[in-house]
Amino acid sequence: MIPWGETRLVQGNEAIALGALASGIRFFGGYPITPSTEVAEILARRLPETGGVFIQMEDEIASISSVMGASLGGAKAMTATSGPGFSLMQEGLGYGCMAEIPFVVVDVMRAGPSTGLPTQVSQGDVMQARWGTHGDHPVIALCPASVRECFDMTIRAFNLSEEFRTPVLLLSDEVIGHMRERVTFPRREDVRILDRPVPETPVEWYEHYHPAPSNVSPMASYGSGYRFHVTGLTHDRQGFPTRRIDEVDEKMARLKNKIVRRLDELVEVKTHDVEQSRVVIFAYGSVYRSALAAQVMLEKKHKKVGVFRPVTLWPFPDREVKEYLDEKDVVIVPELNQGQLIHEVERLTSDCVRIVPVQRVDGYEITPEEIVGAAMEVM
Repeated sequence: MIPWGETRLVQGNEAIALGALASGIRFFGGYPITPSTEVAEILARRLPETGGVFIQMEDEIASISSVMGASLGGAKAMTATSGPGFSLMQEGLGYGCMAEIPFVVVDVMRAGPSTGLPTQVSQGDVMQARWGTHGDHPVIALCPASVRECFDMTIRAFNLSEEFRTPVLLLSDEVIGHMRERVTFPRREDVRILDRPVPETPVEWYEHYHPAPSNVSPMASYGSGYRFHVTGLTHDRQGFPTRRIDEVDEKMARLKNKIVRRLDELVEVKTHDVEQSRVVIFAYGSVYRSALAAQVMLEKKHKKVGVFRPVTLWPFPDREVKEYLDEKDVVIVPELNQGQLIHEVERLTSDCVRIVPVQRVDGYEITPEEIVGAAMEVM
């Protein structure tokens, strides 16, 4: 079923579905919405063939709720959505973070707000991914820029979700989701598939939120014989609601520390000639591809620029941005929104660094020529 080691022409959304199957997904609950629908269509056909379950729910709220239920029952679970569907899932995402339920949410970004421009590209959900839920907690969000990365990052998203006991977001976009590329899949033996750590303690000693050194404790499933409670209320180690200050502090510190203390494992960036360049293009997702093309075009004009790409959007690569960009003359930030990650770049660089936006919100991709034009004005 998974074309391990083979070379094929594959669509981005298809690669996400294949990555989920490779990860051992056993449940998908979703509601069709373009441009993410192919993920659901493929899994509707392929998942039952592996013994898994596919359910088309009545809406996105029910979708993410069903995914959480499946995960609590021990299944690797995922949903996929876009645009307003991602907005509807925000409360469920917050519940998943608080209850520490592992699952994957794929958001194939399209132009908005509201129903906006269906099936046209955008990067407008970047800040919603970080701040869409209420409360205060870190999140993990990965951003592919190729079809092969759709496959690889879906696997990584599942691994991180199980390892950190938290929802993980895969922020694709319409161009990446609908693009078809020639992909050589890795060999099965070269891919790490992480299964959920299960408790080994006796049933009577089990704590669903045991304070492990990593801030992530093995997770029992419903039906496995262990007793625990799950709620969105702030809870104690067994999962029952609490307002005790020490237990509330322990819980909130746990949600934060299990991510921020392991940034070296989470944060990934890619750089191209950044150290040798005074002008750098900061780009992610499909725009990263335009940035690479612009770099080549500028080189033909004897203009040297670097390209910096955050692969992990959240947690944001604070240290790497400061290290690579804080002493540059100019950082060009092309984004398919009205300015979202550009503010993170501004936050982490000094006033001496000139930040140049290149933005589109009309549903069309930023072209390499637009980035070249912005670069030529400052070089």
